[in-house]
Amino acid sequence: MNMKGSCIALCILLLLPAASSQAVTTFEIYEASVLSQIIKRNKLTVGMEVGFFPFEYADTDGRPVGFDVDLANIAAQELGVPVEIKEMEFSGLIPALQTGKIDMIISGMSRTPARAKTVSFSQPYFEAGLCALISNKRAPEVSEISRLNAEGRVLAVKLGTTGDIVTGRLFPKATVKRFKEETECVLEVVAGRADAFIYDQLSISLHHAQNPQTTHAILKPFTFEPYAIAIRGGDFDFLNWLNILLETIKADGRYQELRKKYFSDLQ
Repeated sequence: MNMKGSCIALCILLLLPAASSQAVTTFEIYEASVLSQIIKRNKLTVGMEVGFFPFEYADTDGRPVGFDVDLANIAAQELGVPVEIKEMEFSGLIPALQTGKIDMIISGMSRTPARAKTVSFSQPYFEAGLCALISNKRAPEVSEISRLNAEGRVLAVKLGTTGDIVTGRLFPKATVKRFKEETECVLEVVAGRADAFIYDQLSISLHHAQNPQTTHAILKPFTFEPYAIAIRGGDFDFLNWLNILLETIKADGRYQELRKKYFSDLQ
């Protein structure tokens, strides 16, 4: 080896210890995981918007109940820690997760490519789809979803939901009105100020049942909406634990009991 080659080899050897000393160990990765932090602090904090029946809603005493609340309780039991439910607007859930105010989101949240750019999602725990509540006053002739994509149509959506996300793409000719509350969207349709409210199948079915004289519904889903648990992006230890939890409760019957409790009419 010539002198130049010897110098290059020596430089590489001198750099190796420095590079090796900066490597992150598997222990350090686990320590940084929210999973580890939950166990150390002895509390699981779950964010949800308590107003999405029957996934999360308030009982007569104002306490959060529902499918997602029970799922959060099961997760806490398996972790061996108490759970704290933090209620907030749906559009604020992902920012709260990113800033560490909550450990996870369980709130009927569909996993989408757009959301997956900023958070990590578990495997789906429920599959639904978008449907439409139609105004009898404003759009009595509408029986197919494609007829909502027309000039002069007004569509109500809840801010931050997948209905909000996809409406501009699927119905580019229509005017979109965005509201913070689900009840505001329903009122727009009932009063004839909007042709349709785009939302999930279960909620649309419920709202039509509550307003049979002023609305009709298209209940065949026109999108695929897999609900999943959201955690901070890149936390693979926590993500692995959540997926194992979901696989376990589906195998031991606890998941089926939850579906029977809240969706007996869909069994």
